[in-house]
Amino acid sequence: MRIVAAGMLALASAYAGAAEVTVKNDSLTDFGTAAIVWGFVEGEKAASWLTSPCNGTLRAVQIFWRSPSGTSGQSIHDSIEIFRSGTFPTPGALVETIAGPVLADGALNEWRYVDENNLVPLAVDVAENETLVVSFTFDHEPEQLVAPSVVRDSDGVQPNRNGLYAMLAPGTYMWFNSASLGVAGDWVIRAVIDCPVVDPEADVAVDMTADAEGYTPGQPLTYTVVVDNAGPAAATSTTIVDVFPAAFTSPAWTCTPSGGATCPASGSGNITHVISLPAGGSATYEITGTVSASASGTLSNSFSAVVGGIIDPEPSNNTVTLELEELLDDDTVFANGFEDG
Repeated sequence: MRIVAAGMLALASAYAGAAEVTVKNDSLTDFGTAAIVWGFVEGEKAASWLTSPCNGTLRAVQIFWRSPSGTSGQSIHDSIEIFRSGTFPTPGALVETIAGPVLADGALNEWRYVDENNLVPLAVDVAENETLVVSFTFDHEPEQLVAPSVVRDSDGVQPNRNGLYAMLAPGTYMWFNSASLGVAGDWVIRAVIDCPVVDPEADVAVDMTADAEGYTPGQPLTYTVVVDNAGPAAATSTTIVDVFPAAFTSPAWTCTPSGGATCPASGSGNITHVISLPAGGSATYEITGTVSASASGTLSNSFSAVVGGIIDPEPSNNTVTLELEELLDDDTVFANGFEDG
C-alpha cells in the first residue's frame, strides 16, 4: 500500500436536499489537503463506519476518487456495499450493493441508485445513532503514482471508524482496522441520510392526582404529577413550577424520568427547576407533605410546566390545579340524643 499527498482537492457533490445530512468521519473540505492511498488489489475494500444522526433513510453514498494529476479518465470498479454494523472492524449483515460503480477523477462521486439505469433508488432505513458501514471494493489494482484511488484525510485517524479488507493470501481476505495497516487518516467515504424535518413544536402536558379524595388536617398527603411531551419535537428547556400552599407543610419530592427525559432526582420545598423532555418522554413527581392541623376549607395546589425555546401548540394543558376539600367526620349521626331512635 502506498500513500502520496495530494493538495487542492476540489469536492463537488451532485445533490443537496434540505432535509439531508452528509455523515462522514473525514475532515476534508473544498480545496483541502488529503492523501491518495494505493496498493489495493482485486477484492480488497476500504470502509467507513458511519453513524446516523436521525431515524431516517440512507439515500446516497459518496467517495472521493483522485489521481495525482486529477485528469485521468473514468474508472469502473467492483462494487459499493452497505452493511449493518457488526463488531469492528468486521461489518454485520449486507443490506445493499451498488454494482460496477463508475468513478470520475478528482471529484466527490455520488450514487443514488443501485442499478446502472437509475431506476432503483438507494433506500436503506436507519435508526438514530445506528452505525452503518459503507465499503468500496476494488476490481483491479490501481497503477501506483499514476491512476486514481481512494483518498483519506490528513489530520489523523479516528479510532474504530475505518476498516480495510485485505488479502492475506490468494483467495483469503480478512477485515482490519485500517490504522493497524499504516493508513493515517479517515477514508473520504460518506453517506447521505434523509432526516425528516421535525416541526418545532412540543405538546407538553401536566396531570396531577392525590392519594385521597380530600384532606385531613394534621395528616400526610401525597401528590403524583406526570409531565409528558407528545412531541413532535423535544422540549429540552421546560421549567417546572409548584409553589405549594402554606397549609401543605414540609413538602419533599422525587422525580423519575422515562423515555430519555432528565430531571433532578429529589428535593424539598417549592419546585422550580428545568427538565428536558424528548418527544415521547415524561417525568413523574411524587410529592409528600403534611396538611397543617389548622387547615380548613379548600386546599388548592397548582403545578405548571413552562416550555422554553419552542412552541407549545396546546398551552392550556401546561398547568393543572387540584382542589381538595376537608374530609368531614361522618359519625355525627351518632351524636348524643339520637342513640335510642
